Amino acid sequence: MTTMNLVQASQDLNVLVVMESKLFLPFSCILFLASFMLPVLSHVQDTHLRPNGSSGNNTNPSPFGFLKAMQGCHKGDTVKGIRDLKLYLARFGYLNYQKNPNVTDLEKNHFDEELEVAIKSYQVYYHLNATGTLDGPTVSQMVMPRCGCPDKVIHKHTDHNSLPTVSLYKFFPGTPKWNRGHLTYAFGPRFPTQFMSAVDCAFGKWATASSGYFTFSRAGSYQGADLKISFQRGDHGDGSPFTSQVLAHAFAPSDGRFHYNADENWAIGAVQGAFDVESLALHEIGHLLGLGHSEFQTSIMWTSFGPGATKGLTSDDIQGLRTLYGI
Repeated sequence: MTTMNLVQASQDLNVLVVMESKLFLPFSCILFLASFMLPVLSHVQDTHLRPNGSSGNNTNPSPFGFLKAMQGCHKGDTVKGIRDLKLYLARFGYLNYQKNPNVTDLEKNHFDEELEVAIKSYQVYYHLNATGTLDGPTVSQMVMPRCGCPDKVIHKHTDHNSLPTVSLYKFFPGTPKWNRGHLTYAFGPRFPTQFMSAVDCAFGKWATASSGYFTFSRAGSYQGADLKISFQRGDHGDGSPFTSQVLAHAFAPSDGRFHYNADENWAIGAVQGAFDVESLALHEIGHLLGLGHSEFQTSIMWTSFGPGATKGLTSDDIQGLRTLYGI
Protein backbone atom coordinates (compact mmCIF):
# COMPACT_ATOMS: atom_id res chain seq x y z
CA MET A 1 0.00 0.00 0.00
CA THR A 2 1.42 3.44 -0.97
CA THR A 3 2.01 6.24 1.50
CA MET A 4 -0.88 8.15 -0.11
CA ASN A 5 -3.24 5.21 0.48
CA LEU A 6 -2.16 4.87 4.11
CA VAL A 7 -2.87 8.54 4.77
CA GLN A 8 -6.31 8.26 3.11
CA ALA A 9 -7.16 5.13 5.17
CA SER A 10 -6.14 6.89 8.36
CA GLN A 11 -8.36 9.85 7.52
CA ASP A 12 -11.31 7.55 6.74
CA LEU A 13 -10.83 5.76 10.08
CA ASN A 14 -10.87 9.06 11.95
CA VAL A 15 -14.11 10.03 10.23
CA LEU A 16 -15.72 6.73 11.27
CA VAL A 17 -14.60 7.17 14.88
CA VAL A 18 -16.09 10.68 14.98
CA MET A 19 -19.35 9.47 13.44
CA GLU A 20 -19.61 6.59 15.92
CA SER A 21 -18.96 8.92 18.85
CA LYS A 22 -21.71 11.25 17.60
CA LEU A 23 -24.13 8.32 17.30
CA PHE A 24 -23.15 6.86 20.65
CA LEU A 25 -23.86 10.09 22.55
CA PRO A 26 -27.62 10.30 21.76
CA PHE A 27 -27.95 6.52 22.12
CA SER A 28 -26.33 6.62 25.55
CA CYS A 29 -28.64 9.50 26.48
CA ILE A 30 -31.65 7.39 25.50
CA LEU A 31 -30.42 4.51 27.67
CA PHE A 32 -29.79 6.91 30.55
CA LEU A 33 -33.29 8.40 30.32
CA ALA A 34 -34.85 4.96 29.96
CA SER A 35 -33.25 3.84 33.22
CA PHE A 36 -35.27 6.57 34.94
CA MET A 37 -38.45 6.26 32.91
CA LEU A 38 -39.02 2.50 33.16
CA PRO A 39 -39.72 2.52 36.94
CA VAL A 40 -42.06 5.46 36.43
CA LEU A 41 -43.93 3.73 33.61
CA SER A 42 -44.22 0.52 35.62
CA HIS A 43 -45.65 2.52 38.51
CA VAL A 44 -48.34 4.24 36.45
CA GLN A 45 -49.57 1.06 34.78
CA ASP A 46 -52.95 -0.37 35.76
CA THR A 47 -52.71 -0.79 39.53
CA HIS A 48 -54.67 -4.04 39.27
CA LEU A 49 -51.76 -5.73 37.46
CA ARG A 50 -48.57 -6.68 39.28
CA PRO A 51 -45.63 -8.83 38.15
CA ASN A 52 -46.18 -11.25 41.04
CA GLY A 53 -49.85 -11.75 40.18
CA SER A 54 -51.15 -9.65 43.05
CA SER A 55 -52.93 -6.33 42.79
CA GLY A 56 -53.53 -3.16 44.73
CA ASN A 57 -51.22 -1.18 46.97
CA ASN A 58 -53.19 -0.33 50.07
CA THR A 59 -51.13 1.77 52.43
CA ASN A 60 -54.08 3.74 53.81
CA PRO A 61 -54.74 3.50 57.54
CA SER A 62 -57.85 1.59 58.54
CA PRO A 63 -60.92 3.81 58.89
CA PHE A 64 -61.85 1.63 61.86
CA GLY A 65 -58.56 2.30 63.63
CA PHE A 66 -60.24 4.84 65.92
CA LEU A 67 -61.87 1.90 67.72
CA LYS A 68 -58.55 0.83 69.24
CA ALA A 69 -58.28 4.13 71.14
CA MET A 70 -61.79 3.60 72.53
CA GLN A 71 -61.17 0.15 73.99
CA GLY A 72 -62.73 -0.16 77.44
CA CYS A 73 -65.57 2.30 76.83
CA HIS A 74 -68.90 1.41 78.42
CA LYS A 75 -72.36 2.79 79.08
CA GLY A 76 -72.30 6.27 80.63
CA ASP A 77 -69.01 7.34 79.02
CA THR A 78 -68.75 10.43 76.86
CA VAL A 79 -65.76 9.94 74.62
CA LYS A 80 -64.69 11.29 71.25
CA GLY A 81 -65.34 8.64 68.61
CA ILE A 82 -68.54 7.17 70.02
CA ARG A 83 -70.58 8.80 67.24
CA ASP A 84 -68.33 7.01 64.70
CA LEU A 85 -68.84 3.76 66.60
CA LYS A 86 -72.60 4.23 66.27
CA LEU A 87 -72.21 4.82 62.54
CA TYR A 88 -70.09 1.65 62.23
CA LEU A 89 -72.75 -0.46 63.98
CA ALA A 90 -75.51 1.14 61.92
CA ARG A 91 -73.63 0.42 58.69
CA PHE A 92 -73.46 -3.30 59.43
CA GLY A 93 -76.99 -3.68 60.75
CA TYR A 94 -76.75 -3.50 64.54
CA LEU A 95 -78.07 -0.04 65.32
CA ASN A 96 -80.92 2.13 64.17
CA TYR A 97 -79.75 5.31 65.82
CA GLN A 98 -82.59 7.77 65.37
CA LYS A 99 -81.11 10.96 66.80
CA ASN A 100 -80.20 13.67 64.32
CA PRO A 101 -76.59 13.04 63.25
CA ASN A 102 -76.11 16.78 62.73
CA VAL A 103 -76.53 17.72 66.39
CA THR A 104 -73.46 19.41 67.84
CA ASP A 105 -73.84 18.74 71.57
CA LEU A 106 -71.86 16.09 73.44
CA GLU A 107 -74.76 13.65 73.45
CA LYS A 108 -73.72 12.36 70.03
CA ASN A 109 -70.51 11.04 71.66
CA HIS A 110 -72.39 9.59 74.63
CA PHE A 111 -72.41 5.84 75.27
CA ASP A 112 -76.15 5.33 75.84
CA GLU A 113 -78.31 2.26 76.50
CA GLU A 114 -79.17 1.84 72.83
CA LEU A 115 -75.48 1.60 71.97
CA GLU A 116 -74.89 -0.93 74.75
CA VAL A 117 -77.65 -3.18 73.36
CA ALA A 118 -76.16 -2.87 69.86
CA ILE A 119 -72.72 -3.90 71.08
CA LYS A 120 -74.19 -6.89 72.94
CA SER A 121 -75.96 -7.90 69.73
CA TYR A 122 -72.67 -7.62 67.83
CA GLN A 123 -70.87 -9.68 70.46
CA VAL A 124 -73.50 -12.43 70.37
CA TYR A 125 -73.31 -12.57 66.57
CA TYR A 126 -69.53 -13.03 66.66
CA HIS A 127 -69.61 -15.49 69.58
CA LEU A 128 -67.97 -13.08 72.02
CA ASN A 129 -68.86 -12.46 75.65
CA ALA A 130 -71.95 -10.20 75.59
CA THR A 131 -70.61 -7.58 78.00
CA GLY A 132 -71.98 -4.51 76.21
CA THR A 133 -68.54 -2.97 76.74
CA LEU A 134 -66.11 -2.16 73.94
CA ASP A 135 -63.58 -4.70 75.19
CA GLY A 136 -60.42 -6.02 73.52
CA PRO A 137 -61.91 -9.04 71.68
CA THR A 138 -64.75 -6.87 70.34
CA VAL A 139 -62.38 -4.21 69.02
CA SER A 140 -60.17 -6.89 67.44
CA GLN A 141 -63.17 -8.28 65.55
CA MET A 142 -64.40 -4.85 64.47
CA VAL A 143 -61.10 -3.89 62.81
CA MET A 144 -60.84 -7.15 60.83
CA PRO A 145 -61.03 -6.85 57.01
CA ARG A 146 -64.56 -7.78 56.00
CA CYS A 147 -67.31 -7.81 53.40
CA GLY A 148 -69.19 -4.52 53.03
CA CYS A 149 -72.66 -6.08 53.24
CA PRO A 150 -74.51 -5.77 56.58
CA ASP A 151 -74.76 -8.71 58.98
CA LYS A 152 -78.29 -8.04 60.18
CA VAL A 153 -81.55 -6.33 59.31
CA ILE A 154 -82.73 -3.41 61.41
CA HIS A 155 -86.49 -3.06 61.80
CA LYS A 156 -87.29 0.62 62.20
CA HIS A 157 -89.35 1.55 65.20
CA THR A 158 -91.38 4.63 66.01
CA ASP A 159 -91.28 4.44 69.80
CA HIS A 160 -88.21 6.47 70.70
CA ASN A 161 -88.19 4.98 74.19
CA SER A 162 -87.94 1.39 72.95
CA LEU A 163 -84.80 -0.43 71.91
CA PRO A 164 -84.12 -1.41 68.29
CA THR A 165 -85.36 -4.78 67.14
CA VAL A 166 -82.72 -6.74 65.28
CA SER A 167 -83.33 -9.99 63.40
CA LEU A 168 -80.71 -12.54 62.41
CA TYR A 169 -80.88 -13.74 58.82
CA LYS A 170 -79.13 -15.87 56.24
CA PHE A 171 -81.11 -14.41 53.39
CA PHE A 172 -81.70 -10.84 52.32
CA PRO A 173 -84.87 -9.05 53.47
CA GLY A 174 -87.85 -10.47 51.61
CA THR A 175 -85.73 -13.48 50.55
CA PRO A 176 -85.15 -12.24 46.97
CA LYS A 177 -83.98 -14.92 44.54
CA TRP A 178 -83.57 -15.59 40.85
CA ASN A 179 -86.49 -17.01 38.89
CA ARG A 180 -84.23 -18.99 36.56
CA GLY A 181 -81.27 -21.30 36.94
CA HIS A 182 -78.97 -20.16 34.13
CA LEU A 183 -77.18 -16.88 34.73
CA THR A 184 -74.58 -15.08 32.64
CA TYR A 185 -71.72 -13.03 34.00
CA ALA A 186 -69.10 -10.65 32.62
CA PHE A 187 -66.03 -8.79 33.81
CA GLY A 188 -65.57 -5.04 33.70
CA PRO A 189 -63.29 -3.58 31.02
CA ARG A 190 -60.32 -3.16 33.39
CA PHE A 191 -60.70 -6.45 35.24
CA PRO A 192 -57.29 -8.20 35.47
CA THR A 193 -57.25 -11.15 33.09
CA GLN A 194 -55.11 -13.26 35.45
CA PHE A 195 -57.93 -13.16 38.03
CA MET A 196 -60.75 -14.22 35.72
CA SER A 197 -60.11 -17.97 36.00
CA ALA A 198 -60.35 -17.78 39.81
CA VAL A 199 -63.80 -16.21 39.54
CA ASP A 200 -64.78 -18.79 36.89
CA CYS A 201 -63.79 -21.49 39.37
CA ALA A 202 -65.92 -19.91 42.12
CA PHE A 203 -68.97 -19.96 39.85
CA GLY A 204 -68.29 -23.62 39.07
CA LYS A 205 -68.20 -24.50 42.77
CA TRP A 206 -71.57 -22.82 43.41
CA ALA A 207 -73.03 -24.65 40.38
CA THR A 208 -71.86 -27.96 41.85
CA ALA A 209 -73.20 -27.01 45.29
CA SER A 210 -76.62 -26.37 43.74
CA SER A 211 -76.70 -29.92 42.33
CA GLY A 212 -77.00 -28.50 38.85
CA TYR A 213 -79.85 -26.11 39.63
CA PHE A 214 -77.59 -23.21 38.69
CA THR A 215 -75.41 -23.00 35.60
CA PHE A 216 -73.22 -20.03 34.75
CA SER A 217 -71.61 -18.87 31.53
CA ARG A 218 -69.77 -15.77 30.37
CA ALA A 219 -71.95 -13.26 28.57
CA GLY A 220 -71.17 -11.82 25.17
CA SER A 221 -71.13 -8.29 26.59
CA TYR A 222 -70.74 -6.64 29.96
CA GLN A 223 -73.95 -4.65 29.70
CA GLY A 224 -75.97 -7.70 28.71
CA ALA A 225 -74.78 -9.90 31.60
CA ASP A 226 -76.97 -10.86 34.56
CA LEU A 227 -73.98 -10.56 36.88
CA LYS A 228 -71.40 -7.79 36.45
CA ILE A 229 -68.02 -8.12 38.17
CA SER A 230 -65.54 -5.26 38.43
CA PHE A 231 -62.88 -3.55 40.49
CA GLN A 232 -63.94 -0.23 42.02
CA ARG A 233 -62.50 2.20 44.53
CA GLY A 234 -63.80 4.78 46.97
CA ASP A 235 -67.21 6.26 46.26
CA HIS A 236 -68.06 4.51 43.00
CA GLY A 237 -71.72 5.46 42.66
CA ASP A 238 -73.60 2.47 44.06
CA GLY A 239 -74.39 3.95 47.48
CA SER A 240 -71.82 1.74 49.24
CA PRO A 241 -68.46 3.54 49.07
CA PHE A 242 -65.33 1.51 49.72
CA THR A 243 -62.96 2.25 52.57
CA SER A 244 -59.90 0.23 53.48
CA GLN A 245 -60.75 -2.95 55.42
CA VAL A 246 -63.93 -3.33 53.32
CA LEU A 247 -62.79 -5.87 50.76
CA ALA A 248 -65.76 -6.32 48.43
CA HIS A 249 -69.54 -6.25 48.23
CA ALA A 250 -72.36 -7.58 46.08
CA PHE A 251 -76.07 -6.93 45.82
CA ALA A 252 -79.07 -9.20 46.29
CA PRO A 253 -81.01 -10.69 43.34
CA SER A 254 -81.61 -9.51 40.79
CA ASP A 255 -79.28 -6.49 40.90
CA GLY A 256 -76.24 -8.51 39.85
CA ARG A 257 -73.41 -6.12 40.76
CA PHE A 258 -70.27 -7.51 42.42
CA HIS A 259 -67.38 -5.15 43.22
CA TYR A 260 -63.87 -5.82 44.52
CA ASN A 261 -62.10 -2.99 46.34
CA ALA A 262 -59.28 -2.00 43.97
CA ASP A 263 -57.31 -0.41 46.81
CA GLU A 264 -56.79 -3.73 48.59
CA ASN A 265 -54.06 -6.25 47.76
CA TRP A 266 -55.32 -9.22 45.71
CA ALA A 267 -53.71 -12.47 44.64
CA ILE A 268 -54.45 -16.01 43.52
CA GLY A 269 -54.25 -18.39 46.47
CA ALA A 270 -52.67 -17.86 49.86
CA VAL A 271 -50.16 -15.05 49.39
CA GLN A 272 -48.82 -13.19 52.40
CA GLY A 273 -50.31 -9.71 52.73
CA ALA A 274 -52.94 -10.23 50.02
CA PHE A 275 -56.52 -11.47 49.83
CA ASP A 276 -57.52 -14.47 47.75
CA VAL A 277 -59.61 -13.54 44.71
CA GLU A 278 -61.46 -16.86 44.59
CA SER A 279 -62.39 -16.93 48.30
CA LEU A 280 -63.95 -13.48 48.10
CA ALA A 281 -65.67 -14.44 44.83
CA LEU A 282 -67.28 -17.44 46.56
CA HIS A 283 -68.55 -15.13 49.30
CA GLU A 284 -69.88 -12.40 47.02
CA ILE A 285 -71.48 -14.85 44.58
CA GLY A 286 -73.36 -16.17 47.61
CA HIS A 287 -74.78 -12.66 48.03
CA LEU A 288 -75.59 -12.45 44.30
CA LEU A 289 -77.63 -15.65 44.69
CA GLY A 290 -79.48 -14.34 47.75
CA LEU A 291 -77.50 -15.51 50.79
CA GLY A 292 -76.82 -13.17 53.70
CA HIS A 293 -74.01 -13.51 56.22
CA SER A 294 -73.62 -16.63 58.32
CA GLU A 295 -72.82 -16.77 62.03
CA PHE A 296 -70.55 -19.77 61.49
CA GLN A 297 -66.93 -18.68 61.35
CA THR A 298 -65.88 -21.51 59.04
CA SER A 299 -68.61 -20.66 56.51
CA ILE A 300 -67.68 -18.82 53.32
CA MET A 301 -70.55 -16.44 54.18
CA TRP A 302 -68.84 -15.40 57.44
CA THR A 303 -68.21 -11.65 57.28
CA SER A 304 -64.45 -11.42 57.84
CA PHE A 305 -61.45 -12.57 55.82
CA GLY A 306 -57.79 -12.55 56.70
CA PRO A 307 -54.92 -12.00 54.26
CA GLY A 308 -52.72 -14.91 53.21
CA ALA A 309 -55.50 -17.51 53.53
CA THR A 310 -58.12 -19.28 51.44
CA LYS A 311 -61.62 -20.52 52.24
CA GLY A 312 -64.16 -22.77 50.56
CA LEU A 313 -67.83 -23.67 50.70
CA THR A 314 -69.11 -25.51 53.77
CA SER A 315 -72.24 -27.55 54.44
CA ASP A 316 -73.76 -24.43 56.04
CA ASP A 317 -73.34 -22.43 52.81
CA ILE A 318 -74.68 -25.25 50.64
CA GLN A 319 -77.67 -25.86 52.87
CA GLY A 320 -78.49 -22.16 52.85
CA LEU A 321 -78.59 -22.08 49.05
CA ARG A 322 -80.64 -25.26 48.78
CA THR A 323 -83.13 -24.04 51.37
CA LEU A 324 -83.56 -20.71 49.60
CA TYR A 325 -84.27 -22.34 46.23
CA GLY A 326 -86.00 -25.49 47.47
CA ILE A 327 -83.39 -27.75 45.89
